[in-house]
Amino acid sequence: QVQLVESGGGLVQAGGSLRLSCAASGSILSINFMGWYRQAPGKQRELVAHITSTGSTKYADSVKGRFTISRDNAKNTVYLQMSSLKPEDTAVYYCNAEGIQTILPTDFTSWGQGTQVTVSS
Repeated sequence: QVQLVESGGGLVQAGGSLRLSCAASGSILSINFMGWYRQAPGKQRELVAHITSTGSTKYADSVKGRFTISRDNAKNTVYLQMSSLKPEDTAVYYCNAEGIQTILPTDFTSWGQGTQVTVSS
């Protein structure tokens, strides 16, 4: 099994910054995608950003230019640097990882427990 542990959420004023971290551990052989999703109250979970093992990134239009995703493959860790935060960024942020593990079934998709980000106006 692959476990994801997130950290870095909290309360920040509009215009401020936060950095989320997510570390993967367990029976990992390789991680192809690592990413961040978010879910606001009453809304569906949506992709914020993801990054491949080679560093290719994809962002939701709503966060382009404000958020930056990065990863440390040696540490199996993904980061989300969030700047110029807006009240509409308020949500629970979930880490996601997809890859290959050393136990059966070999393909895995794992989710973190979620971390709350609240942006006050």
